[in-house]
Amino acid sequence: MALQPLLIFELALLGIGTGFLAGLLGIGGGMLMVPFLTIILSGQGVAPDLAVKMAIATSMATIIFTSISSVRAHHKRGAVRWDIVKRLAPGIVIGSMIGSLGVFALLKGSYLAIFFGLFVGFSATQMFLDKKPKPTRQMPGTGGQFAAGGFIGFLSGLVGAGGGFISVPFMTWCNVAIHNAVATSAALGFPIAAANVIGYVVSGLKVQDLPPASFGYIWLPGLVVIAACSFFMAPVGAKAAHALPVGRLKRIFAIILYVLAAYMFYKGVAG
Repeated sequence: MALQPLLIFELALLGIGTGFLAGLLGIGGGMLMVPFLTIILSGQGVAPDLAVKMAIATSMATIIFTSISSVRAHHKRGAVRWDIVKRLAPGIVIGSMIGSLGVFALLKGSYLAIFFGLFVGFSATQMFLDKKPKPTRQMPGTGGQFAAGGFIGFLSGLVGAGGGFISVPFMTWCNVAIHNAVATSAALGFPIAAANVIGYVVSGLKVQDLPPASFGYIWLPGLVVIAACSFFMAPVGAKAAHALPVGRLKRIFAIILYVLAAYMFYKGVAG
């Protein structure tokens, strides 16, 4: 699979877009990245079932770099709730390993595509409605946050997302300020991505018909180009998050997600 100039351009454009959104909305970019990587890998001759799995795994691997860049920008503004990170992270790591090492390897790519489509559609609806929490609601205790982290990590492992689409609504539902929730979600992206990537590599090492330059389920050329571009764009998005009407941008982004969710659902049913 040769990296032609047009392919490099497509991957770079994807990295720029997802990096900006990671900083702006506190997401790892997986919701946007997975459908487009599926299209790109399918166009390079990778079997549809395998293309979905590799898109999810490669998307997650890029989040390691995006989250580092994004969280540095948010931390400088004092927006990261490290107390929440410490309580959610242990559950996230355990949930991620269960998802990426066990369930991900066992499920067919078409089932993952259907699940991805449904999950993104649900996330888009939550984002579009932007419901406000009850003013008295607070974050649960250590045990509750451990359980919530496990759920976030497990789902992230199945769909290749950094968890922002679960953690940001969860935190705002518990009356964490939106800018703190976005910043904290960016910090949580690293343990989610690191744990899941280990699972994707181990579970994919013995898979047949992987394209050249693959490491388990991870497509290294895509990872390098997307990560390089997203790393430099995440701080730009983080800066914009403190200046732009994020609520309005969420609704626009939700509409885009509906289209991508429909595409992945179609790929799953057709597969």
